Amino acid sequence: MNYILFDGNVRNQLLPFTYTRPVADIRVGILTIREKWEHYLGYATTTVTEDYLTEKFPMVEMEENILINASFLPTENLVKIVKGLQKNQAIFYEDEPLAFFSEEDQEIDFDNFDVIQYTYDDVIKISHTWDIFKHNAEAIARDFKLLTKNRKSQPITEGVYAVSENNIFIEEGAILQPMVSLNASNGFIYIGKNTEIMEGSHIRGAFALCNGATVKMGAKIYGGTTIGPFSKVGGEVNNSVIFGYSNKGHDGFLGNSVLGEWCNLGADTNNSNLKNNYAEVRLWDYETEGFAKTGLQFCGLMMGDHSKCGINTMFNTGTVVGVSANIFGSGFPRNFIPSFSWGGSSGFTTYKTNKAFEVAQVVMARRDVEFTETDKKILTHIFNQTAHWRKG
Repeated sequence: MNYILFDGNVRNQLLPFTYTRPVADIRVGILTIREKWEHYLGYATTTVTEDYLTEKFPMVEMEENILINASFLPTENLVKIVKGLQKNQAIFYEDEPLAFFSEEDQEIDFDNFDVIQYTYDDVIKISHTWDIFKHNAEAIARDFKLLTKNRKSQPITEGVYAVSENNIFIEEGAILQPMVSLNASNGFIYIGKNTEIMEGSHIRGAFALCNGATVKMGAKIYGGTTIGPFSKVGGEVNNSVIFGYSNKGHDGFLGNSVLGEWCNLGADTNNSNLKNNYAEVRLWDYETEGFAKTGLQFCGLMMGDHSKCGINTMFNTGTVVGVSANIFGSGFPRNFIPSFSWGGSSGFTTYKTNKAFEVAQVVMARRDVEFTETDKKILTHIFNQTAHWRKG
């Protein structure tokens, strides 16, 4: 069977992260949503997404296909029903299509489908950017069980203090230096391949350190946190998700936040995750072009791919930064910073694509990743698509 993941109706609510990737390639827990589905299904997947992303994320359609809504995280119950789908059958969760069987070039009309209602209570749906950190601890727990089933962890090295060792899994090539503490009493801790946790770091679960990532000396990391592949993180972090290839290498606080790929936070960057009056946090909504209620008291920074900030940057509660923005200077910048913005609290100008591309090429080359013509096309499209917000 050919499995295809589609963005569903939440793609705009997951901007700025879905500017540069399909919904399926959002990381929540240890794995991306695509990686979760592929582990459960035992097959590679392709994607239905925005036209400008299809060169990098193509779709492969065959005579018979099962399409899956990528905003839903897989479970054993759900995957079993998905694998059993027959022609003209669809799975719905409440009023939303979760998965359906499609033949090549078939016109989809769910009125003509045999609908199966999904009624299990194990649904996790990533509908908004804040859902990424909100559900991250549970997603880590599910991925931990998936990845470590019937496997044996590498031993905990001498000089590392560990609590609830049965909830800790260490992959091959991971280096844990002396005076590291791992407390997994409140959540699983997963240490990926070829990672390093430097001396004096204190980590509480749930926590995931993905392949090739580094925790710097003396870091303090609280539960519900994922450090994506090849990222470097120091300072204090709480309930945050870093997709990959991003750096928060120095002291400073990051809380209830999500960083995309190729981001960099300058030394002593801090974000607020709680309003002074303890009120509900509102966050910029790209679809309504206004600030939407999150239902959360704690919500920090959302930063899209390739964005960076200088030393001592201060982000207010519920700040959204687009793609390829460069923020610097004293004071709090505004709560919504459009893509390709250059500046800070005193105002912004446009960050020209030629300059942004020069930086991206250098940054990616340091990790032996090529900045391709396809990447340039995607970022150019985003630059043009977001121009009206910069003018405002």
